[in-house]
Amino acid sequence: MATILPVQCWMARDALGWSKRKLGKVAGVTDNTVARFENGNVLKASTVEAIQSALEKAGIVFIGADDGGPGARLSKPRLSGTQ
Repeated sequence: MATILPVQCWMARDALGWSKRKLGKVAGVTDNTVARFENGNVLKASTVEAIQSALEKAGIVFIGADDGGPGARLSKPRLSGTQ
């Protein structure tokens, strides 16, 4: 599994309608940690893995740079406003 990029984290949160606080809670990190990652700060690999895992469990599929990405998409359609 390739490690996600900060922009992919932001795209995934947006697709889910999640705030930084929501992602932090689900991933077991602070919202400040999510913000630092999305702003390009280097985090421990285990922290990025926790963020990525939380997003994938919520239905996000990450698209690698070699597959037309980098990007993120929902694995299946979601109803608006559901989380």
